[in-house]
Amino acid sequence: MANSTYESAAPADELRARPSRAQAKVIRGAVVGTIVEYYDFGIYGYMATMISTHFFVDDDPTAALLGTFAAFAVAFFLRAPGGIFFGHIGDKYGRKNALTWTILLMAVATTLMGLLPTYATLGVWATTLLTLSRCLQGFAAGGELSGANSFVSEHAPSRWRAFHTSMVNCGTYLGSMFASLMALTLTTVLSPEQVTAWAWRIPFLLSLVLGLVGLWIRSSLKETSEFEGLQKNNEVVKIPLFALLKTGGRQIVQIILLGALITGGYYISSVYSATYLQTTGGRSPQFAFTATCIALIAGVITLPISGYLGDRIGRKPVFIAGSAAAVALGVPMFMLMGDGPEALALFAPAVLFICVSVVNGVSFATYAEMLRTRFRYSGIALGNNVTNMLIGGTAPFIATLLVSTTGNRLAPSWFFVFCALITLVASFFLTETRGKALEV
Repeated sequence: MANSTYESAAPADELRARPSRAQAKVIRGAVVGTIVEYYDFGIYGYMATMISTHFFVDDDPTAALLGTFAAFAVAFFLRAPGGIFFGHIGDKYGRKNALTWTILLMAVATTLMGLLPTYATLGVWATTLLTLSRCLQGFAAGGELSGANSFVSEHAPSRWRAFHTSMVNCGTYLGSMFASLMALTLTTVLSPEQVTAWAWRIPFLLSLVLGLVGLWIRSSLKETSEFEGLQKNNEVVKIPLFALLKTGGRQIVQIILLGALITGGYYISSVYSATYLQTTGGRSPQFAFTATCIALIAGVITLPISGYLGDRIGRKPVFIAGSAAAVALGVPMFMLMGDGPEALALFAPAVLFICVSVVNGVSFATYAEMLRTRFRYSGIALGNNVTNMLIGGTAPFIATLLVSTTGNRLAPSWFFVFCALITLVASFFLTETRGKALEV
């Protein structure tokens, strides 16, 4: 059948980048939920040094930290199954239904982490329960970002789709920044002994309040007209994943490769950089968390600019520019973090994070335009989560292991550049999708 669309935006909305009131409500609901999800998912990484002393054998600090990051990585292997599960719910029963459950599940898992007994009390069972809670987080996160971006992309006017979806990705950064600010506040206001003894639990317990707020906001959103159009015309497929694999295999491979810098680069330049500044650069926790906050603020500013440029000049040029800059700047910025002057070391993670954000600002609009409505949620979830599983969640672990095994302080920069190269090469094979109507 001929391609058709269910456009929700009025023609007048196509002429302005600023969202209408209805579109702003959709974006706000998606962003708030994403902030909660990525606060929950990120706080584990920012509290890694504290968690390692409570849930892993600490005779060897490096081994304990590796164990902590191994549990961090394990959650990402649950993101793909979570993405498939919530993608199925979103493509068959509606985007709103799936997004309601992702935020609820994430809040429960994170709150449990704050209540767990430590290794000193339960021994290996404490480590096991922490890892299981982390896996539950991963399962929930697998359906969040893909669903939020599918939801917003289907509400957005085609002319400004990248700009609108870039705001959703701001939610991931704001959530991570909130987590980093919590870590910075705890380590600044309280003594190291207090943080280690009990205060490390506070950021995890706060998740319950945030989750309830996000759940309330999302409950007021309306389903997208694209999905309602599928239902009205009886075009909802029985098993979206099978339809996706049958006709969208090439697009999934493209999404996996394009996302290398977005996932691997994100966790290296934000989560791992805080650890690197402390363990390799010899900086204080306050310095490291301040640098991370600066990086995340720079990313929040960069994302909508990137989305705007993607809508004006195209997705492909932005992908190429961001990934090429990351290749060129990866090693120099890690040199500054390790041995550079304090002022330059403070801003080095921000430079790397801006490169990641340039690419990320156009990514999910591109993915949405590559996939059909009937399996869009499943397709974005599968492609994005496979990349997260392979080189996203494993990034801090790989970076720590590279330093440990090679003895080279710059080894993590090799991984960052590797991720950027994958995205750069994939960008040259990307077919431009700017302004494309969403296919059914």
